[in-house]
Amino acid sequence: MTDAATEAAPLLKEIFNRNRLEHFANETAAIHPGFDGERFLALASEGLAELSIMQRLRQIAVSFHATLPGPYEKNIEILWTLAPRINHGFASITLPEYVALYGHDHFDLSMQALAFFTQFGSSEFAIRHFLQKDQAHTLKVMEHWSRDDNEHVRRLASEGCRPRLPWSFQLKPLIADPAPVANILENLRSDPALYVRKSVANHLNDITKDHPDWVLQKIAGWDQTNAHSAWIIRQALRTLIKKGDTRALHVLGAGQKAEVTVGNFTVTPSELKLGGAVKISAQLTSTASAPQKLVIDYAVHYVKKAGGTSKKVFKWKEMTLDDGADIELSISRAIRDFTTRVHYPGRHTVDLIVNGDVLAEGAFEILP
Repeated sequence: MTDAATEAAPLLKEIFNRNRLEHFANETAAIHPGFDGERFLALASEGLAELSIMQRLRQIAVSFHATLPGPYEKNIEILWTLAPRINHGFASITLPEYVALYGHDHFDLSMQALAFFTQFGSSEFAIRHFLQKDQAHTLKVMEHWSRDDNEHVRRLASEGCRPRLPWSFQLKPLIADPAPVANILENLRSDPALYVRKSVANHLNDITKDHPDWVLQKIAGWDQTNAHSAWIIRQALRTLIKKGDTRALHVLGAGQKAEVTVGNFTVTPSELKLGGAVKISAQLTSTASAPQKLVIDYAVHYVKKAGGTSKKVFKWKEMTLDDGADIELSISRAIRDFTTRVHYPGRHTVDLIVNGDVLAEGAFEILP
């Protein structure tokens, strides 16, 4: 392995490094010659090494406010011109952050700015501050966005009001009652853009964690012969499917008990050290007299630090298996630590799950 391959990947927060700040300063000065770039750099870079990515983002927005000429309307005009000149999509989120901090007394202008800025990065974090302050008024604008010609604006309509958006605060009123976003999701149920469909599916999946019945009722009227709607439905129900929810399986046509035999289910190697990989293989043979829809998953029971295990279900394959037919499946899974999961030594059970039922079991052991 080369030295380059073993080097740690740069931290995400380095999107906002000194070079990026200089880029902001130079581009803003080119638009507005009176801009004090040196003061902006001093303010934006203060304590930079200790700040998280979201803290850096906010500090840059605050630094813009301290060095732009004002008033708010004039500053938005400058930032509007700056947006297409920023050389990184995520870095552009500083502009919506400025709106979130200083634009609440200029609602209409701020909504226009967020719809424009989202086309260069995303305004998904910023719009939530307006939802928190005036949900009804803001959702009315977002419902209009859900019918926009621009896919980035349509995506903002869904992503911005997700009740449990990662990296942002939860929208408690929408967790309690998702009904106010129904029209937005309905408008986007068969969106032609995958970028938008991913957001709609994630939004619905968020809601299933609190209101599964609401989601199942909502999608019951959607046309699954439409490929775009069918894709959203499959992705939206993934958490319920992993839980073996019979109603969700029925929506996918796999609510019936699988009529199959498991000829071989193996997990190899049986022992390994952290950093290796396990191969999971299965052979299924249909015992049905007609084709059947199968949703095939597998679960790993991860050993926890304090003992015991924690089950994690992973998607494997959805398919229609003809009567009397068989299929061989194989998948490899890396056994290494991630920011979201730390592995511990011990015996890890692996389940084969077909249409919500565990049909076979294997195991591997992580050595100390």
